[in-house]
Amino acid sequence: MSSVGFLAVDSGGSGLRVVVGSVGADGPGPLGRRVSGEPVRTGPRGIDPGHLLGQLLPMARALMEETGVARLGTVVVGAAGLATLGDALRAELPGALARELGVRTVGLAADAVTAYVGALGARAGAVVAAGTGLIAVGTDLSRWHRADGWGHLLGDCGSGAWIGRAGLEAALRAHDGREGGSAPLLARAEARFGPAAQLPGQVYPRSDRPAVLASFAPEVAACAAADSVAAGILRAAARHMADSAAAVCPAGGEPRVAVTGGLLRLGDPLLVPLEEELAKRLPRARRTTAEGDPLDGSVRIATDLATGSLTLPGDDRMLWVTSAPGG
Repeated sequence: MSSVGFLAVDSGGSGLRVVVGSVGADGPGPLGRRVSGEPVRTGPRGIDPGHLLGQLLPMARALMEETGVARLGTVVVGAAGLATLGDALRAELPGALARELGVRTVGLAADAVTAYVGALGARAGAVVAAGTGLIAVGTDLSRWHRADGWGHLLGDCGSGAWIGRAGLEAALRAHDGREGGSAPLLARAEARFGPAAQLPGQVYPRSDRPAVLASFAPEVAACAAADSVAAGILRAAARHMADSAAAVCPAGGEPRVAVTGGLLRLGDPLLVPLEEELAKRLPRARRTTAEGDPLDGSVRIATDLATGSLTLPGDDRMLWVTSAPGG
């Protein structure tokens, strides 16, 4: 058992995933895990530090007791929305973790960065994280670059929400008799949401509108083999994903490129055109299967920080590291 360890956190749309690990003589590694199904709230100040700590501290203490870790020297939190909504976390989390857990080093990372590190580790390249939303992150190991991730109203092009919205638009075009419509998508939309004329009322008032839109993406994929409109939507999504990857990919050498996230579950209707579009846009890049997920990335960053071996570039919005007060 180890007296000093690390805490790695993945905070996303489905809640918190937490790992406590060791940095002892036997080498760093995870020792125990916990999951919370409640996403951290956002408010006028951005991501709510109190709500995060209210969930995180009990989980951390329980894991410390289970694993024999007496003190957490390093904490890394990978958080969705950190780049634009993380000011309160940066202001309050280091001091709170020092008081409550004795933490000396705190790292806050955008979830796109933890997705990158989980997929590629500390190597130059580009990662497209594609789920309900979509963001691409790249680095040449001297600085971070990002593309998209602007949300379902302003961007996230090629994401699950984007595909689902395009599919529902094609369904309504068919309902109206306009060009570009898809009768198969109309049938699936009405089976899922009810009469087409009532669809706006099923979507617009929802606070979880991106997830509602993304829930239709599998229906688009299911129609793609026999419906040219559905296939065209997925081809366009693949182009958007490749565009974002190309925007952040390092210019020199043979960088690695990986795609990660739940959107990959759409299978060949998306993956086949995606491979073709990536080959067109990034012919010199090495296409790589993601090694792990964002929690794995948070664990990697935490172990590297704890052992003094972090080589990733710092960035106030993307990967911010600080010594906690009193550390």
